[in-house]
Amino acid sequence: MATVGACIFSTDLSPAFCRDTTSSSSGKPKRNPINVKRVLAVSTEQSSTATTVNIKTASTRRGFVEKKRREEADDETRQRVNDVEESGESERKSKSLKDYFDEAKEMIRSSSSDGGAPRWFSPTECGSHTHDYPLLLYLPGIDGVGFGLIRQHERLGKIFDVSCLHIPAKDRTSFTGLVKLIERRVRSENERPPNRPIYLVGESLGACLALAVAARNPDIDLMLILSNPATSFSNSVLQATMPLLELIPGQINVTLAYMLSLMTGDPLKLAVDNAVKGIALQPTIQELSQDLAAMSSYLSVLADILPKETLLWKLELLKSASAYANARLHAVKAQSLILCSGRDQLLPSQEEGQRLSCALPICQTRCFENNGHFLFLEDGADLVTIIKGASYYRRGRSLDYVSDFIPPTTTEFNKIYENNRWIIDISSPVMLSTLEDGKIVRGLSGIPAEGPVLFVGYHNLLGFDVYTLVPEFMKEANILVRGLAHPVMFNKSKDGGLPDIGPFDKLRMMGAVPVSGINFYKLMSSKSHVLLFPGGMREALHRKGEEYKLFWPESSEFVRMAAAFGAKIIPFGAVGEDDLAQIVFDYDDQMKIPYFKSQIEEWTERLVKLRRGDTNEEVAKQEVHFPYSIPKVPGRYYFYFGKPIETEGRKRELRDKKKARELYLEIKSEVEKDIAYLKEKRESDPYRNILSRFIYQAMNGFNSQVPTFEI
Repeated sequence: MATVGACIFSTDLSPAFCRDTTSSSSGKPKRNPINVKRVLAVSTEQSSTATTVNIKTASTRRGFVEKKRREEADDETRQRVNDVEESGESERKSKSLKDYFDEAKEMIRSSSSDGGAPRWFSPTECGSHTHDYPLLLYLPGIDGVGFGLIRQHERLGKIFDVSCLHIPAKDRTSFTGLVKLIERRVRSENERPPNRPIYLVGESLGACLALAVAARNPDIDLMLILSNPATSFSNSVLQATMPLLELIPGQINVTLAYMLSLMTGDPLKLAVDNAVKGIALQPTIQELSQDLAAMSSYLSVLADILPKETLLWKLELLKSASAYANARLHAVKAQSLILCSGRDQLLPSQEEGQRLSCALPICQTRCFENNGHFLFLEDGADLVTIIKGASYYRRGRSLDYVSDFIPPTTTEFNKIYENNRWIIDISSPVMLSTLEDGKIVRGLSGIPAEGPVLFVGYHNLLGFDVYTLVPEFMKEANILVRGLAHPVMFNKSKDGGLPDIGPFDKLRMMGAVPVSGINFYKLMSSKSHVLLFPGGMREALHRKGEEYKLFWPESSEFVRMAAAFGAKIIPFGAVGEDDLAQIVFDYDDQMKIPYFKSQIEEWTERLVKLRRGDTNEEVAKQEVHFPYSIPKVPGRYYFYFGKPIETEGRKRELRDKKKARELYLEIKSEVEKDIAYLKEKRESDPYRNILSRFIYQAMNGFNSQVPTFEI
């Protein structure tokens, strides 16, 4: 089947995306709810016998906002987004740095009472273990406690089988000894069915351990997540600290106090952030004062975690770890996701992230400008969200963008919505749909709730239409519209040139998949709502004067695929790009300048050729360029979804290429009619201009729906 897809880029190199978004889901069972009582199962390296340690209990408030409702059809598992379990904000707030220290004390007591050997433990708040989920092994940083993911445990436990490594303070196992300990666990787990990947999540020292294990075991299916890796130790302030630390007497020294200040963060920044979120400043400052007073009382705990002799040992360990890992980077074959903090005061993490992304074969990086060294203990770093956004979660040998997809929680969706709020506010989208009797109504009540549904329409300039369309479907109809998108959204360019794929994370979280026949098939078979722009990149990156002109391929394969599953096809029109921006420097202009011409040719050559065999040469070429545009006084976006076209029972009929072609042309004609309808009707919209909308909302409330033309 000929592939179809869409891709967009904004003129400032931020993504305007390759769009098509679908619903989705895996048929895997959900985790059981966590036990409220916290118990740790701890096993030493030498023995598989588990001992238990009672840890302070913590109650967790959980809401359920989205759930996947499953049905069986034609032996295929299909899911539609209803309510996916809400766990983000409430779970992150349920654990804090104070909890880290409280549980660290318990772990220190436990390890000191039984010989202090390194051991694995599984926080039972992560849920019961099951081999239906990939294994996640957490490798701690310089503290060695193993509770670095304490704020992430509950969410991680819903999609992973989690184990954490604890390295007691008095343990003096060498770096190679720790590597062998982890290696034994990895090899043992790798021999167990089913074939599931093993995730190694390492912080600083732990990142070096993960790299070393990956280098020694290139044939094992490993997924690395490296937070502020200590491979940069030779360029860090820590190395300069070593000779000074030896001269400082006593156990509780300025180095420990400094590390505690790094872990507690900036009190003023926290107060301002909370005030911005709407929290009263005075109570916030009072709470922060109490928290900081409590934190200072944990200086003695930090001294137990890192007494002076242990700190010196750990610094030497970091030195050897950095040298060992750097010498073997060439042997690492595993996928890697590097997380870099912009305010890491211990390591030059952002520079190191850039270096490693070039040195490692399959690598992505994500930067967190406002976070420090202890990334997972801070606000703004939700590991599950990071993994989902990077399309880094899989349960088998290869990533399945449909069955491995985890829909966004309400918290995640709200963040995405707020980040895109600016374009929603300035464009004030009008959504129209068509009921079964042909009546046009405002809203999405004419959209079938059950899939499969295929939306086929025109792709506006730079794909800004998708920023409003997909969120509105989630917000108004609780329908997750997934999309078949250009592979540039998913594959990093090793030698640069093309945009970084990090900005596309939000689109992947909303369900975008790389365009391909097999992915289209899987989305249809899973009864998804799928968004398709047949004009693809050529339509989204059009030239001057080509507004609302369709550039569709000759192939009509999407019609036959939809008919194979009895999907409803909904043609739709979208207008508004000409009221938001004006192209001033397009493809034709750029091809006249040697620099831009060579850049376009280079980018086009690098990208996957999606329509190589199409007879429409102009559509098949799809040269990659970035049209430059200037903003206008904002007008308004309008979407008109026509009456669904039924394909149920027409599978045999539409196998005939001629019949499929006729329906294809009918859909194209309907899209053109929908566009013409909107262009005409918007002329009578008294609120087409942003000023009139602003006045209306000022008088009626800024959350009120702004009226539009008479339907």
